[in-house]
Amino acid sequence: MEIETAFIRRQQSSADISAGRKEEIMGVNISGRNFLKLLDYTPQEIEYLLALSKNFKDMKRAGVPHRYLEGKNIVLLFEKTSTRTRCAFEVAGSDLGMGVTYLEPGCSQMGKKESIEDTARVLGRMYDGIEYRGFAQEKVETLGKYAGVPVWNGLTTEFHPTQMLADILTVREEFGDTRGRKLTFMGDAGNNVANSLMVVCAKLGIDFCACGPKKQMPAADLVETCKKIAAENGSSILLTEDVAEGVAGASVVYTDIWVSMGEPAELWEERIKILSPYRVTSEVMAKAAPDAIFMHCLPSFHDTKTTVGAEIAEKFGVTEMEVTDEVFESSRSRVFDEAENRMHTIKAVMYATLK
Repeated sequence: MEIETAFIRRQQSSADISAGRKEEIMGVNISGRNFLKLLDYTPQEIEYLLALSKNFKDMKRAGVPHRYLEGKNIVLLFEKTSTRTRCAFEVAGSDLGMGVTYLEPGCSQMGKKESIEDTARVLGRMYDGIEYRGFAQEKVETLGKYAGVPVWNGLTTEFHPTQMLADILTVREEFGDTRGRKLTFMGDAGNNVANSLMVVCAKLGIDFCACGPKKQMPAADLVETCKKIAAENGSSILLTEDVAEGVAGASVVYTDIWVSMGEPAELWEERIKILSPYRVTSEVMAKAAPDAIFMHCLPSFHDTKTTVGAEIAEKFGVTEMEVTDEVFESSRSRVFDEAENRMHTIKAVMYATLK
């Protein structure tokens, strides 16, 4: 299609893609594919999606219409609520000319009166694409196996691949070429965001560091898989409990909430105790590279202006959790650029798999 040729030509003069990969991206075609985890995608395919994301962002900012998927319909199947994921998929779908159906938690019979397999086959007969946001990775994998149309992972307990594209696009907007740079995740490094960051960094030649207590580290088998991938792409994987070692030389300091959606509230007391040493403060940022930026996938407990934040403050006397308000609101914070980029990268994923 004309858009493919046009955007690749524009990208060929960009520092966002290394010279050795430009020609490889030219031949990428992921039409009809599921987007379930980045372990399923090659570095070249990820680069293609990032390049396409940048192009869609440029068009959106310039007010250029891009209703390339006119007449198609998608369904958003949510078992976990979200602000950014829902809005990003809905606006992206609308911009591409598609009809969008949102099924909020409790509005589907999936797993209750109807099996996941049967739900997939029903929705696949009615829609051109299915987004799932919920719990076990096994669920979205089952949807992808039986739907007969592309299925996209909006978040599972194990992985969050659409967030990763937004994160890397944000980092590249800041630094250009990302190969050889270091990204450090602070805190609960065994969650879906940290898992996915480790994968995407390994795929794209970015040094990844998980900095937190030993109990909250990524699973050993995933670490070993990512170390092998990283070695192929000239980067490294480091797990450390030492904050100074973790953030030394880091271009990106990243964190996430300490208790994820779906985890029991009883975990707050334990997590506050073991993760407080890994709170991102101005002192922590000072130990990173001089030009380091702060990132967070949101929502964030950087103050007490939320119901949960206020409850935690009253119960445990903690007014700032994974990041201080000073860092969150600082000139080094890129959290809202990151949030906007969810829309552009999700648009790229849907277009590339449905075109």
